[in-house]
Amino acid sequence: MNAPWQHHTVLLHEAVDALWDEAAGPLPGGVYVDATFGRGGHSRLILSRLGPGARLIALDRDPEAIAHATQGPNAITDPRFQIVHAPFSSWGEVLRDLGCEQVQGILMDIGVSSPQIDNPERGFSFRFDAPLDMRMDTTQGMSAADFLAQATVDEIAEVIRTYGEERFAGPIARAIVARREEGQPLQTTGELQALVARCVKTREFGQDPATRTFQALRIQVNRELGELEDALDAALRMLAPGGRLAVISFHSLEDRIVKTFIARHSKEEVDRRVPFAQARPLLLSAVARIKPSDDEVSANPRSRSAVLRVAERTDVAWSPELVAAASPAAQRSAGKKVAGKAAGKAPARKGGRK
Repeated sequence: MNAPWQHHTVLLHEAVDALWDEAAGPLPGGVYVDATFGRGGHSRLILSRLGPGARLIALDRDPEAIAHATQGPNAITDPRFQIVHAPFSSWGEVLRDLGCEQVQGILMDIGVSSPQIDNPERGFSFRFDAPLDMRMDTTQGMSAADFLAQATVDEIAEVIRTYGEERFAGPIARAIVARREEGQPLQTTGELQALVARCVKTREFGQDPATRTFQALRIQVNRELGELEDALDAALRMLAPGGRLAVISFHSLEDRIVKTFIARHSKEEVDRRVPFAQARPLLLSAVARIKPSDDEVSANPRSRSAVLRVAERTDVAWSPELVAAASPAAQRSAGKKVAGKAAGKAPARKGGRK
């Protein structure tokens, strides 16, 4: 068995530095959120920099993370700190339940943590032959084995293709269901790894053929991309003017969501046909995109794919209409209407003459 990895908080100083600019002073006040506590590396550094009247609210849906924060020699006893057992998608609701309507900063470190990967009982890694679980919250929900025991071929293939970007999703899904129909449903990580190895005909250098399938099932079981979208939407409502959003992602699917979200709310789409169209109020200002240093990647190879994106809330008031107007479909529709008016054309009527 491989030796367990030591836990390293990825982009520790960069992420915490991003939560406020130098103008905020050495002892920032207000309420800050660590939406994905993990083992608390970011939270502990945030607390070391906050003013005496500030608060830090942390969330995690992993019971082991909650225990790490509240029990034993590593427990955080700082009265400014509070942790809640909840998924990070619900951070806005959690804060409002605690009486907080606005926050000055929100940090999200997305994805599976090293302690989760390195614990064989959690079933995240094919480095150990263990129960095929993959749930971040072991107190509820469907495990990976449960999903594979009841999903159809098409459903399994869609998950592996979409979340794992796996070219051999179809053969893998058919093999999983065929095994199940033979009365041998997949129960362990080792069984899944061996099955995928037989289905993947070409391999990426240095990567186990099961890597993409394991990633896909983990995302499906934990609803990771939907969680991220919900958490980002809450940031628009909850961040105070000048408040910072910092998100660390570890694979392209997550980063694409964060990148698109920030761009949608920080960039004005210019229609060259209508150069003098009224500008759309923007809720965010893009601040930075940061990658781990060479030294960090050398010390912690798991950090190599990490990307930190930072945005700042503008002073534009949030409204559902403003958020809806930022959607790609709404912007395309608005552009067509304005372009038609600028050209002296009336909008086409459905069912009538143009």
